[in-house]
Amino acid sequence: MARPTCAHIHTDALRHNLAQSRAFAPRSRVMAVVKADGYGHGLERVARALEGADAFGVAALSDADRLRSAGLSQPIVLLSGFDEPEDLPQLRRLGVETVVHHISQIEMLEQAGPGEPIRCWLKIDSGMHRLGFAPEFVREAYVRLTAAPAVAGGIVLMNHFASSDEFANPQTRQQLAAFAAATEGLGGARSLSNSAAVLGWPDAHADWIRPGGLLYGISVVEGRTGADFGLRPAMTLSTRLIAVNRVRKGERVGYAATWECPEDMLVGVAAIGYGDGYPRAAPSGTPVRVRGHETQLIGRVSMDLMTIDLRGIDSPAVGDPVELWGPELPVERIAEVSATIGYELTCSITRRVRFVET
Repeated sequence: MARPTCAHIHTDALRHNLAQSRAFAPRSRVMAVVKADGYGHGLERVARALEGADAFGVAALSDADRLRSAGLSQPIVLLSGFDEPEDLPQLRRLGVETVVHHISQIEMLEQAGPGEPIRCWLKIDSGMHRLGFAPEFVREAYVRLTAAPAVAGGIVLMNHFASSDEFANPQTRQQLAAFAAATEGLGGARSLSNSAAVLGWPDAHADWIRPGGLLYGISVVEGRTGADFGLRPAMTLSTRLIAVNRVRKGERVGYAATWECPEDMLVGVAAIGYGDGYPRAAPSGTPVRVRGHETQLIGRVSMDLMTIDLRGIDSPAVGDPVELWGPELPVERIAEVSATIGYELTCSITRRVRFVET
């Protein structure tokens, strides 16, 4: 029998969340960010469900190649930009646009051989200090890109927010001001907003928004789930009980014996562990659902298995369904107690998990 661990991908939820992103920013075009294999949901599957997007954002040229091989013709933007001159023929062959964030990329474009001009998105470091040109170098970069024969007209100006998930944090206002000053008088569309900014910073929507986790129904706003914003989770991770054991009061469960039974009780064993991508850091007390009823993980998560408190579950049995996250159990809750974010959890699902499109 096949391992029962399964990730159900809800394509109707993906389409709903795309529509919601348009509702949040009705005057903006939408770049659907599908990097990291569609945030762990499956690149081609996600892109087909989101074919109504105005463009796709990827982090690797190999992902762009997969999208073109799948027959998708929308504009594709390489969000981390190209790395070496040999990437330029690939960009041209695939019709991929690229972010330009470093002077070395401008030099490669200036030295590029003849061919179809490449559309570029000029990234400004407005305060995150990861990728992008410092404000004092933006105009020089813009002029050089505009003059390069290998660069198509219509440069897009963009940045990335560091703290947009904190709606009261002044850093986003400071980044907006820095971006505006650095790009004043320069022609071209603007792209500022990631998912959190789409949700909480309407002044930053500009010409293009770039939702990522939003499309998968995931929030990174502390204390709030995607459902709080009208989003629907696009993944349900589930498995089944493969054992139900009676354990005596005072006995300890799992590796390092970290959890002690407070009474004689039933302990379930579910076929899922960190080898499937479930976080090993999830502590005892992390919520799970057995046969539609919420209970808790107990003991340490192991590679292939986890143990579950079955008190309060009426007549539990081998084969009972176990939901680890999904519409009834937001992934944000598991992420919070595991000291991470929902994005990491969905991106971590491994190849041995069976994916089912619904």
